[in-house]
Amino acid sequence: MQKIWSKVLKPGEKWSGNIGRGKYIHFKALKGGANVSVLMYNMRDISERYNMPDTLKAQFTSHLTKGNVLMSDNGRVLASIVEDSLGWHDSISGYSTRKMIDKKYGKTQYQDTRNDWLRSGEENFAVELVRNNMSVRDLVPCVNLFSKIYCEDDGSLHYDEQHCTEGATVTLRTEMDVILILSNTPNPLDKRTEYPSVPVSVEVYDAPPVDLNDECVNHRPENYRAFENTWDYYNLMGY
Repeated sequence: MQKIWSKVLKPGEKWSGNIGRGKYIHFKALKGGANVSVLMYNMRDISERYNMPDTLKAQFTSHLTKGNVLMSDNGRVLASIVEDSLGWHDSISGYSTRKMIDKKYGKTQYQDTRNDWLRSGEENFAVELVRNNMSVRDLVPCVNLFSKIYCEDDGSLHYDEQHCTEGATVTLRTEMDVILILSNTPNPLDKRTEYPSVPVSVEVYDAPPVDLNDECVNHRPENYRAFENTWDYYNLMGY
């Protein structure tokens, strides 16, 4: 496969861009303990975006791995998970906030430390949303790649500190033209007292056409229907 684009997301860094359908987005943790928070929107209609409740209930899961898809609020598939070395990515704990970061790692601000200030997912997302003609009103629950959050019998949620090892990978395949927004910031439930310093590489490749035998298409009947909705959407537009 020929690489189209690549970038290393530094700790605390954010990024957003348009990625067409039929692309692989390959993420690799360059150290252990990574967390990349992800938002996704329909490039052609930003009112359509990743929907966490529909994604989870349709696939009867609380976490995401190979075979799962990221569904939109219109019942279509924004992206599929086609490769995953970890088997678990967090879908429920959300993104870090300024208050969380200050309380856990100490208060910092750009005026004092310039680019070394400790960023939050909320602030990173807010900036990138504005750059894509949206606002904080368009913030939705995110996916946290590389993180495992599990629930005990008493209902408490816990972050698995040993889950993400150096070299761990996950690959998404875009099923729609999307706006992708990334934030390399700590998981809200990460208990480490030092701000995680984990770079993550992101690479984009062309993906082969999806056929009816595809694992993500057949993961559940709900997935198949969501793919049908997606294919109809593009067929009616002449793509």
